[in-house]
Amino acid sequence: MRVRATRRSRPRTKIRPKHEHAVEGFVTAVDRGRYTCLVDGVAVTAMKARELGRQSIVVGDRAALVGDLTGSPGTLARIVRIAERHGELRRSADDENANERVVVANVDQLVVVASLVDPPLRYGFVDRCLVAAYDAAVHPVLCLTKHDLAPELVAEVRAYYSQLDLTITATEPDAPLDELRELLRGKENVFFGHSGVGKSTLVNRLVPGAGRAVSEVRAIGKGSHTSTSTVSFALPGGGWVIDTPGVRSFGLAHVTADSILKAFPELEEVAQDCPRGCTHTPEIGDCALDAAIGPDDPRAGRLASFRRVLASLNEADTKN
Repeated sequence: MRVRATRRSRPRTKIRPKHEHAVEGFVTAVDRGRYTCLVDGVAVTAMKARELGRQSIVVGDRAALVGDLTGSPGTLARIVRIAERHGELRRSADDENANERVVVANVDQLVVVASLVDPPLRYGFVDRCLVAAYDAAVHPVLCLTKHDLAPELVAEVRAYYSQLDLTITATEPDAPLDELRELLRGKENVFFGHSGVGKSTLVNRLVPGAGRAVSEVRAIGKGSHTSTSTVSFALPGGGWVIDTPGVRSFGLAHVTADSILKAFPELEEVAQDCPRGCTHTPEIGDCALDAAIGPDDPRAGRLASFRRVLASLNEADTKN
């Protein structure tokens, strides 16, 4: 009887290369497992290296790349590391599903783009975007489009958000964007909002040659999903703007009351005396915020705004 010799195989090693000579790149677009990275001014297409496993890569990431970095057609580099992030904007699938995903990373400002009319402004959705910004320690900006159609509503919006750390600006189709450009200059900004409010139109005006597709608002007052990908563009005056697809919901199951409270430092200090697990709502009866802040306290308006934003965690934004 013939006995086949045992095949020897070299055991797999768990030691991974350090890639000490990897080059830093900036992820500007993600499309079905391919990542566009800007490396020394050159757009390089890359894939995720196996050693990164299930780690996500999103627009805004600082990545370490190896391989072909020429950017020539048909070439492919590999992303081997992702630098530590700040300013992570995250979403849950919905309010009942705590599984979250990072939408963009390393942003300084979340620009909530909302039209005053057609489609109408939805305060509930704006509030929920503010929650996400406060949770991520990102400064929020509210950009009101179609100001020419309802200029009288701007004062109402400003009054509604007067107690929040929120920058508000308004734009018109044929008016210069000087104020918005100055707010974005030198910062990494992400645009977020419902479909049809004019995000991509603004990007096309801010970045000549961006070529983002736009469409008309449908008769029912809702925009169609024209932009289907998240892409970052360099602003001519310095900084970046990230255009995201329009959404109809913003899940916040991953956010807690205490994480929102960090955006209200004068209230956070008082809340240290709250009982453990306090939800900071007046219904519980023993919240330290109620005991310390009366109706005549200068912080009363901030407390009311905090609780209004907090209440948006329990409300479906599509109903607002």
